[in-house]
Amino acid sequence: MPTKTVAVDLNPATREVVTGTEVFAREVGSRLAAAAPELRWRFFASRPRAGLKVDLEVVPFPRLWSQVRFPLALARAGADLLFVPSHAIPFAWPGKALTVVHDLAFERHPDAYSSAERAYLQLTTRWAVRRCRLLIAISESTKSDLVARYGVRPERVRVVPLGGGEPATNVVAPASRLAELGLSEPFVLQVGRIEARKNQAAALAAVERLAGVTLAVAGPERDAALAARLRASPKCRVLGRVDQPLLELLYEHAAAVVVPSLYEGFGLPVLEAMARGKVVVAASSSSLPEVGGDAALYVDDVNQPEALAKVLATAIGDRDVRTKLEKAAPVRAAAFTWDRCTAGVAAVIRELVA
Repeated sequence: MPTKTVAVDLNPATREVVTGTEVFAREVGSRLAAAAPELRWRFFASRPRAGLKVDLEVVPFPRLWSQVRFPLALARAGADLLFVPSHAIPFAWPGKALTVVHDLAFERHPDAYSSAERAYLQLTTRWAVRRCRLLIAISESTKSDLVARYGVRPERVRVVPLGGGEPATNVVAPASRLAELGLSEPFVLQVGRIEARKNQAAALAAVERLAGVTLAVAGPERDAALAARLRASPKCRVLGRVDQPLLELLYEHAAAVVVPSLYEGFGLPVLEAMARGKVVVAASSSSLPEVGGDAALYVDDVNQPEALAKVLATAIGDRDVRTKLEKAAPVRAAAFTWDRCTAGVAAVIRELVA
């Protein structure tokens, strides 16, 4: 039998701003060839990026790359399947396609998006649902949203959880950086973009009820007004986007990690924190309990400051609870690896090219 060719849109892996989608593209993209060596792989992007560990075919184009320039490159690639790690399937691609739906936040929390952003996300998601025989969702929660909001038959959706639970091996920034950032222990860490959906306001309202505790927020600022509110509190340090060594330092010294999101498609900060043996306090909504399992603490209504503060106080001050969770967290996290995630993606690809 002739070798099947799979074209991969690796453009998200080359972006400077890194969210869960970009992490997924980088980690899975770098492993696909080893996970399915019987297939021929061609990786495409609009710009180069060092460290991706693939033979990247760069086809530059300034705007609308995935809908204009990429289909032209695909026409000459002779691909049996197009794999798109984020949901935007090119309208001009006539062949088989597979994509990953990370979340439907634009449906659940439309106010967090401009009307143009939301319209584009709705259009491309509907197109993916129409064009793909199978879809990958990164959690049961996202699968349920696809079924409920887009009428997708459950048997068409394959759930492949993300990785990121591997033991951390990254360089750690010097401890002196904490003082430079105005941080002293104990502090609670929240990682993620500053936006209403991530609910940093709820984390701050809870921390303001805890004596001697500060909230450290690490992540790019999407909502400038919310970032300004956070900065105005003497109990909060807004750190902006941080590099990996500094992030490792923050995880290492945090008394607890809080994830009070109103909605997540998966919840990588939960997994990253557990892999480092940290006590996690999370909302009990959407996908977060799927990730944390019994190795995290949960709050049913994170918008009740007293309730969230009470659980944070337990996470910080209850020695027995901390000891139990610090042992359980890395064990739970170890079930979520990028090798396992990539194997799951490769299995769906094989199903489609067979």
